[in-house]
Amino acid sequence: MFSSSTLVYSLSLFLSLSLLFFLFILSPHILLSSSTLISTADDLDDLSLFHRAVVSSSTNNNRRLISLSPNPPPKIAFLFLTNSDLTFLPLWESFFQGHQDLYNVYIHADPTSSVSPLLDSSSINAKFIPARRTARASPTLISAERRLLANAILDDPNNLYFALISQHCIPLHSFSYIHNHLFSDHHQQSFIEILSDEPFLLKRYNARGDDAMLPEIQYQDFRVGSQFFVLAKRHALMVIKERKLWRKFKLPCLDVESCYPEEHYFPTLLSLEDPQGCSHFTLTRVNWTGSVGGHPHTYDASEISPQLIHSLRRSNSSLDYFFARKFTPESLQPLMEIADAVIFRDD
Repeated sequence: MFSSSTLVYSLSLFLSLSLLFFLFILSPHILLSSSTLISTADDLDDLSLFHRAVVSSSTNNNRRLISLSPNPPPKIAFLFLTNSDLTFLPLWESFFQGHQDLYNVYIHADPTSSVSPLLDSSSINAKFIPARRTARASPTLISAERRLLANAILDDPNNLYFALISQHCIPLHSFSYIHNHLFSDHHQQSFIEILSDEPFLLKRYNARGDDAMLPEIQYQDFRVGSQFFVLAKRHALMVIKERKLWRKFKLPCLDVESCYPEEHYFPTLLSLEDPQGCSHFTLTRVNWTGSVGGHPHTYDASEISPQLIHSLRRSNSSLDYFFARKFTPESLQPLMEIADAVIFRDD
């Protein structure tokens, strides 16, 4: 006969197995990977970083006001968000060549990824920022992007525009073209896609549960847009100062198939705070024709041509696209072959 303790143990084991069966089979969407969650310690570390960046920006602005010397030229901070090697580093090195006083490069590399040590000796003089693990379709990407913005603000007060780039991005124009257009007559406008009429928007809004975004974010205020942006400094500061929306967007999603926080946080925030100061379109071209598994079309070596570059530049706005994605590693060589004659020639 079973002893009472054996019976209790067996019953507990049965209940545990039943619970696991329910979680794995009947309700898979409530299982949440630890890599998609933001720990309290990480959140507090980020808040401290953001506070230092805001204070630093305010201090530097005051110094600039009382300074008698002319202001140095404005810079673009290129923010690389990556979980793999920077395949197109040679192309970017050619892009940046000769403009060392007009840009900075910052890299947030997932700590579980292996990024080439060649970056240490690269001519672009990239700065690796303290990074944490990221996962697609999770608030960890929002944290990484805010972390990039804060580090760039802290590092150099002359960073006045902030361009988010992935390891799959390439430039479509010369550096001079991009710098001149950003600092010509746009009055510190930010270039970020902000859309309100996309399919499945309601499912994305309710991905954390019905009414989970309330009261901070009403459905009519919820926006979607490309993850890749070019932000003016005033909007970058707005992003790292923000607290209220972040409390909602860092919540875990129950409907993981409809959850893309990185495509909603920035458009929603800037649409609420300064819609007139934003372009509502992105400067990064992406081809969603024939997308697979939520990923856009990826150009391979056989597709690279001058005609492709010229077609990718064209947009419906007053500005050409500045960047494009995605490209396979094998496309690097044909891109390098046409870089000087096509990509970096803006006639």
